Amino acid sequence: MAENLINPVPKVGKYLQLSFPAPRVVLITMNRPSHLNAMNRDARQEFGLVLPWFEAEPNLTVAILTGAGRAFCAGADLKEGAPSPGRKGDSNAVIESRTKSVTRRVGRKPLIAAVNGLAHGGGFEMSVNCDLVVASEEAEFCFPEVKRGLIPFAGALPRIMRTVGLQRAMEAALTGRRISAREAETWGLVNKVVPKSEVVSEAVKYAEMIAANSPDAVIAAYLGVRESWHTAHVDDATQATIDGPWAILSQSENLVEGVKAFQEKRAPKWKPSKL
Repeated sequence: MAENLINPVPKVGKYLQLSFPAPRVVLITMNRPSHLNAMNRDARQEFGLVLPWFEAEPNLTVAILTGAGRAFCAGADLKEGAPSPGRKGDSNAVIESRTKSVTRRVGRKPLIAAVNGLAHGGGFEMSVNCDLVVASEEAEFCFPEVKRGLIPFAGALPRIMRTVGLQRAMEAALTGRRISAREAETWGLVNKVVPKSEVVSEAVKYAEMIAANSPDAVIAAYLGVRESWHTAHVDDATQATIDGPWAILSQSENLVEGVKAFQEKRAPKWKPSKL
């Protein structure tokens, strides 16, 4: 699969490992199991390379994020000191490094979390900002920050409130208690719970279903749903989708191909997205 890519694969490996389990799909594995995949400087630097590359690579449609060992991600590595969100007036480099993280990611393509184990702190923030979440039966989610004098500041608080509502968001943020995969599924934070041995393969199944569709339509639909998540008013979100993604999609070769394939009763032959 890697030989079909147009852009060079980022040289990572201290924290992240990349593989290609299916056409148009990249699997990103956080590989620091001895530290429960806690985020350190190497992690932030490698995510800063991988996420923009994924967005820019026309022959990739979906990314899957998982962890090695018994944790998805235990959050920030506090051995490096207390994390900081930065402040107004920070340099462009500081702002850019934050927005290229999974927790602050604003992209055009879907990211699926295959939560294999503990998702605490920043790991929970990652999963909240992923577009689909497959969790193992052993996975658990937790915001322990209040127990350490901190708060989740990388976007999870407004996002989880929009996903699960005020009362459950308050419960997660203020108590710091651990939430099982099954409970997270009832809250709407998890799409599916499976045995740990199946968590990545199940995420790949979702990714394959998405990657089989028009890459242009996937991007446009993705942006439309995200706009609705970010915008309070339904009409405003709908108009933004019409003015933005749909205006571009309506001129795309893949839209013409999709309709033509339907009329000719054959499978469509998608071209890499130009969106």
